[in-house]
Amino acid sequence: MKKKIGVVLSGCGVYDGSEIHEAVFTLLAIDRNGAEAVCMAPNSEFPVVNHLNGEDAGEKRNALVEGARIARGKIRDIAGVTAADIDALIFPGGFGAAKNLCNFAVKGAGADVLPEVSRLLGEMVSAKKPIGAICIAPALVAAALGREFAPKLTIGTDEGTAAAINQTGSSHVACPVTELVVDEKNRIVSTPAYMLAGRITEAYEGIDKAVSAVIAMA
Repeated sequence: MKKKIGVVLSGCGVYDGSEIHEAVFTLLAIDRNGAEAVCMAPNSEFPVVNHLNGEDAGEKRNALVEGARIARGKIRDIAGVTAADIDALIFPGGFGAAKNLCNFAVKGAGADVLPEVSRLLGEMVSAKKPIGAICIAPALVAAALGREFAPKLTIGTDEGTAAAINQTGSSHVACPVTELVVDEKNRIVSTPAYMLAGRITEAYEGIDKAVSAVIAMA
């Protein structure tokens, strides 16, 4: 029976949702490892950024509807997913992880996490099921779990973000783009991806390793 790996999407696009390369590389690595992806997203609306000029588009879109673009329509509302439904959980990056799934982009270490995301993360840790976090997504994991579980995480080498992660009670570990950090105690794997990647192949290498490590733990 195939392992079921939850993939939490936050929209579609690096500036206001899931980073598309990171999401696709995650799905590819899951399939290459013989597992099954279970895509999910919050059924909530969030502000849209014009990806051509980086400016606020003055409208909102639904993260579940937008995530369905990446998932080719096969996606679930995260509110209906529990830890019992999946064997592991992975968060691709993109600013949506720090703006839609939580507000780390605005509040840093004091970030609030979307209730359904916080619930599912808590269930996964309690069930000792592995979690993967890519790019800026470790900041989300830190905001949700830092005070209670003090996870070891990486977003690469950005000092400001690393300092904010440490302020949550988590421990940031500097890491090269093609490598990963494994918190054996909490069963959490993280990799920098586009927090550091200058080339698409660099992002792919780190994500492939990290997803493989998560699936091996499951």
